[in-house]
Amino acid sequence: MSFTGWFILFLAVQLIHFIGTWKLYKKAGRQAWEAAIPIYNAIVLLGIIKRPKWWVILLFIPIVNLIMFPVFWIETCRSFGFTSTKDTFLVIFTLGFYILYINYFTEAEYRKDRSLEAPKGVGEWVSSIAFAVIAATIVHNYFIRPYVIPSSSLEKTLLIGDYLFVSKFHYGARVPMSTIALPMIHDTIPLVKSKSYVFSDNYEERNTSFANKFQLPYMRLPGLTSIKRNDIVVFGQPADTLRDMNKLKPDRTYYKPIDKKLNLVKRCVAVAGDSLEIRDGYIFINGKRSILPKSAKPQWYHIVDTEGQKFSDAALRRYNVRFNEAYTTRDGKYLLNLTDEEAATIAKNPLVKSVTKKLDSKDKYDPDLFPQNPLYRWNGDNFGPIYIPKAGATVAITKESIPFYKRIISEYERNDLAIFGDDIYINGKKADSYTFKQDYYWMMGDNRQNSLDARRWGYVPFDHVIGKPVMVWFSRDNETGRIRWERMFTTVTNGESKSYFWLGILCAGVVLFFVFKPKKKKA
Repeated sequence: MSFTGWFILFLAVQLIHFIGTWKLYKKAGRQAWEAAIPIYNAIVLLGIIKRPKWWVILLFIPIVNLIMFPVFWIETCRSFGFTSTKDTFLVIFTLGFYILYINYFTEAEYRKDRSLEAPKGVGEWVSSIAFAVIAATIVHNYFIRPYVIPSSSLEKTLLIGDYLFVSKFHYGARVPMSTIALPMIHDTIPLVKSKSYVFSDNYEERNTSFANKFQLPYMRLPGLTSIKRNDIVVFGQPADTLRDMNKLKPDRTYYKPIDKKLNLVKRCVAVAGDSLEIRDGYIFINGKRSILPKSAKPQWYHIVDTEGQKFSDAALRRYNVRFNEAYTTRDGKYLLNLTDEEAATIAKNPLVKSVTKKLDSKDKYDPDLFPQNPLYRWNGDNFGPIYIPKAGATVAITKESIPFYKRIISEYERNDLAIFGDDIYINGKKADSYTFKQDYYWMMGDNRQNSLDARRWGYVPFDHVIGKPVMVWFSRDNETGRIRWERMFTTVTNGESKSYFWLGILCAGVVLFFVFKPKKKKA
């Protein structure tokens, strides 16, 4: 929905509010016209229900306002004597229209001196849960959100089973776009396995479906910093509008809002305006080999020849090899996923006769890699060069370049794109150039040969960026079940990680104390 559409909806809500409450305003000693003035009416109502005036701000925070509206309805009912559990359920399940019944068909009286404590029973826990969810939703959407590492893409930098705190404010918190959604649940309701938001995934109806009219336009709060090269970033998978997001053929089979796409964490190896190339597994930016931070541990598969002799489990652990990645080839050689440093160390083992990095040669073609076009016969170890688009930059559009920018033009920047032979039309006009509307990034895993990343699905738009991991607050080895105490409350940084274990434990203890401490009985 456009801003104009939202404004019209806002005025409609104000009209309904006036029709349904003006008599109640008068009974509370206010003027009827005060129920008709947008925003001011909410401030007046907060005075009537004896709640803080700043609550009005919560009505304009997406997702949070879905919780605040029922709170306002319940508090309004209670302020005029309708305090039973029945009243609470009626006003919620009628979406507030129960207040019209109170306004016109009852002799409701304003309770000026009512107690602000919720009635015992259902009303008490409804209020407590509502405000706990509101607070958590604000933190989750605009400040810090938890995230768990699901795959080995950044192994051995971040491990499977690491639980992260992801900062939303580093790059600027993105305002939720799906306004009708369950708070703090991403895209799927646990157990039920159904969508947690209201949206039609039919691509042909993406602009006409009534369910999709409640989407907010993309907005982002100012950030503390921009994305730097080699930052670890959490973002929405840009190809998560396909039934199989790792195969971009056909281009599309269903539609998904930006803020509900699958969340991934990768390293941003190239920023907007860079030229990227991969040569024999190493990344080159603007013609120079990329210098990775100390915390980065890129790894590749190596063939380790021991002439049939076996490594012990202790030896594999010593070389930082995960047991489920210790494969053997047909001729009995080990195939191990190692960093360059680990490969150099294992080569010194008396059992080892040779260590060879397993790389695809330049002449090997992987048709599944971006841009999925035989003009660019690349593979994961030898890829590019490729330009990373920058907002405001203009590129030539030809039949040779359009494979790179097709999804940007039609999907990410929402233009009508048509190709007839060698002629390219954008929004109905023949085009030979295109100017980008936003920045793009190139996200890759440190586990270079075992990572589904930008090499497969291409550029990541800035509007898909979620945040920056700042701390591992919990870690559990999924293979052994062991808690990795040494990783708990450690920072995620491009430099040396720091441990704040005891400070983290102390803070957790303080929070638990205030949550569960017994309430003092009134005299």
